Parts: sequence; C-alpha cells; structure tokens
Amino acid sequence: MMFSKKFQLIALPSFLAIGLAGCGGGSSGSDGSAQTGGVTLPPTQSPAPSPTPTPAPTPPKPNVPLALQKDPIGTFANPWAVSFAPGTSFAFISERAGTMKFVDIRNGQIGNVSGLPDVDFRGQGGLGDIAFLPSEAASSLGRRTIYLSWAEAGSGDTRGAAVGRGTLICDPTTTCQIEALTVIWRQEPKVDGDGHYSHKIAISPDGKYLFVSSGDRQKQTPAQDNGNTLGTIVRLNLDGSPATGNPFANRGGPANQIWSFGHRNILGLQFAPNGSLWAAEHGPRGGDEFNRIESGANYGWPIVSEGEHYDGRPIPSHSSRSDLKAPTLSWTPAIAPGDFIFYTGTAFNPWRGDALIAGLKSKAIIQVKLSGDTATETKRFAFDYRLRDIAQGPDGHVYVIEDGDNGRLLKLTPG
Repeated sequence: MMFSKKFQLIALPSFLAIGLAGCGGGSSGSDGSAQTGGVTLPPTQSPAPSPTPTPAPTPPKPNVPLALQKDPIGTFANPWAVSFAPGTSFAFISERAGTMKFVDIRNGQIGNVSGLPDVDFRGQGGLGDIAFLPSEAASSLGRRTIYLSWAEAGSGDTRGAAVGRGTLICDPTTTCQIEALTVIWRQEPKVDGDGHYSHKIAISPDGKYLFVSSGDRQKQTPAQDNGNTLGTIVRLNLDGSPATGNPFANRGGPANQIWSFGHRNILGLQFAPNGSLWAAEHGPRGGDEFNRIESGANYGWPIVSEGEHYDGRPIPSHSSRSDLKAPTLSWTPAIAPGDFIFYTGTAFNPWRGDALIAGLKSKAIIQVKLSGDTATETKRFAFDYRLRDIAQGPDGHVYVIEDGDNGRLLKLTPG
C-alpha cells in the first residue's frame, strides 16, 4: 500500500554533521575501504615537500529547518543507482546483487528488468550505474539504448569494472528486458580486492561521449600511472572506443582513453547546466572532494590529499604541489558522497542551479552553490538513513534512494 507521511528535514550546520566512514560497512575512512599501506611515489615524481597543515573547514551558518514531504515509493535490496528513462515517469533502480527494477512514479507500480550481466557481488562490487541517451527521449518506455556498469570477475582472484551497452525493451505493465548487452569498456588491469570500482557514467550534453569514473581499486599509486586506467576518468565514444581529442591520445592505449587522472574513488559524476563536468570523490580519512574536471588534469592522489591515512599518518596537502589540481571544495570530516545532481526544476526554487549531493555516512543531502569555478556548501539536510543516489524526476521533484538491504526510494516535495 502506498502511504505518505510528513517529516521535518533539518538543515544542519556542517560542523554538526560528522562522518569518517562512508559507502562500505565496517571499516573506517570516508568510503569504508580496506586499510592499505603507505604511499610509494611513482618513479617519475619528485618527493613531495613536507606536509602543509590543512586549514580547518569553516562551517556554513546554521539554517532554518526546511519542511519537506518525504513519500516512500517501494523498497529495494542494496540499491546503488536510480535513473529516469528520458521523457518518461519510469525510474530504474539497480540492486548490487545483480537485479534491477523500475518504478512508475505516477502510481508506484514496480516491475522487473531481465537480461542483466553476471556481476561480482562482494565488498563494494556488484551491479552499478544506469545511463540513457537524452536523444532517445520518448513519452513511453518502448525501445531504447541503455548503458550499465558493474563489477565483473577476471582470471584467478581478480576483478574489475565493466560498462555494457544494450537495448531496453519494455512492456511497462509487466517487465522490461535488456537485449544484446555487450561489454564496451573494461577497467585495466583487473586486480584483487573488492573496493573503489567507482564506475559512474555521465553522458556529455551533446550526447556524443561517455565519461566513466574508474577508481584506484585501493591500489593508490596506479592513479599516477597512465599505463592503466585505474584512478582515472575516461572519455569514450558511445561504442566504448577512445574518443578523438583525448589529452594523451598520442600515447596509445590505454592512455588514449584517459581524460583526467590522480583520482581515488569517484561516486558522483555529472555535467552542470553550463556544460562543465564535476565529480564527487571519496578521500581517505577525511578530504572528500568536489572537483571541476578538466582535460589532462592530475588531481594528485595519492601524492596529495586534504585527508590523512587511516592510521593517522599525514599526507601532503594540495597546497604543497601547485602542479597538482586542488579540489574546488573539500570536507574534513568526510561527507562520504554518493552521486549528486544539478537541480534544474521549479518545485524547489531555492535549490535551482545548485548541486545536491547524496550523503552516505553523513546521512544528508548536501547543498552546494556554484559561482563560476568556485563551490560553497550552503546547507545540509538531515535524513534518518544513508543516502546512496539522487535524481531529478520529470515532475521537477527530487528522488533519493537509501543505502542498505531495505533501501527506500523517496520522493521529496515541498512541505
């Protein structure tokens, strides 16, 4: 039965919303990753200067509570991503164990999706992101292209992220199925461990390119080595081939896929209304980042960070290396970001044009205002549970999915 209940979501000052653990369970650190050893600088890098103290974050002013209505629309098993099929009222939700469902937000009807890949479901791995081509917007589900990401097993005890493309065919009164799903990109190389896949997908505003975040797989130093795609964002054609004009195209593969590097674990990747690309990235212990992504830029991991190692050992800050791209905004204590959106609707006029980040350990929506290439956290709206993903619906309302075994899809409307 559908039900509705009003809640007060309280806008917290940043210094009250504390969180050092994030998207995984059990261990500490902003993304719950397993502890790893010290950082070994790549041979091509000179030793970094002594650590420079990171200034304490300045909390935003306390905010007046914002009344919202929060309506549950179904419960899902370890949901990871929510994405609306363009032009429709249907939201698709991936579940990490390898299943997917769709929900008609008009009436709460839930259906199943078949034709999914085999996934490596353990740790932070499993079925991941969902993306559609904006050019295929239609008022009914019918038939359209779908992109998925997931963790797949390799030889021996290895695994890595993959992206596939298929055709989604739906009878919305019963089920949808994905036909001819084909892997078009793989993280290189597959390694052991089950964390930091990232594998978020963003389609460029012109509809020509796929951008995919590729985490460092908790191996750290490969993020500085362009002979692999760990710790990078790659830019691909819609068929998964390296896009022409990538910054390291003349080096051959796999460097010819790379758009930016020096990343740790990006779980949010979106284009702003002005066409710029932004990423929300997990730091180690503290130091979560919100970055404007630029072609060829090195974001510094693991040479620099605004956080520290899990055992308390310091890491030089970005201010110690002017050649490495500093975050536009960072958080210590960590917020543990899930994905985010740039809100463009009219239902929440105070949010229009701002980034809304789904917080995991922070259990909040974090509102970030952009001004040119600067970003400032303005408010933080508290929830009862960890938030994994966020989407803007065709009705202009905001939808979030909770993390965990019984994560709910929640529709947010003005109270």
